[in-house]
Amino acid sequence: MTDRLPHPLRSDALDNRDRILDAARALFATEGLKVPMREIARHAGVGPATLYRRFPTKQMLATEAFTDEMRACRAIVDEGLAHPDPWRGFRLVIEKTCELHARSRGFTEAFMATFPNAIDFVAERAYALNSIAELAHRAKEAGQLRPDFVLDDLILMLMANRGIQTTSEAARVAASRRFAALVIQAFQASPQHSPLPPVALLAPAAPRQAR
Repeated sequence: MTDRLPHPLRSDALDNRDRILDAARALFATEGLKVPMREIARHAGVGPATLYRRFPTKQMLATEAFTDEMRACRAIVDEGLAHPDPWRGFRLVIEKTCELHARSRGFTEAFMATFPNAIDFVAERAYALNSIAELAHRAKEAGQLRPDFVLDDLILMLMANRGIQTTSEAARVAASRRFAALVIQAFQASPQHSPLPPVALLAPAAPRQAR
């Protein structure tokens, strides 16, 4: 008998996987990891049997969703490092990381709290920080990043970005983009005050004063 190679997923199976993971990340971020699997299947537009066939347990589903998010983070950092202009690469990392976190707000924290030993998150975090430190060094050498920037400034910025509270994902992403643009100008050695992204309406309109 010959060993059989695993067959690649068909396009419809890949579509189902992506829809399931997108729905899982969104619901885990807003409702926590206690959200029922059937609710995830409903949001993904698939039947429960399809969900359980692909992900027999919630931990498997959450781990796969979190692994995809880590891959996305690494891809952003690698893209920034590969950019020929270190300042543009540094800006790209900030912009794309802020948006990624805005779209999956709360999911990382919920996953790490529920399954602390499921993934070697420490190694991924160290890779990202070391890579960004290298990129920051290049940007300083190019005279674009302010010389007193330290990596803790970036961590502080990401913590603040995660704290953005809005009533919808669209508003949260818009606010995150504007926040990232403001931070990038603050990090630049000689701020050029380029136009900012549109304002995200976060506060209720002030009542009109009676005349």
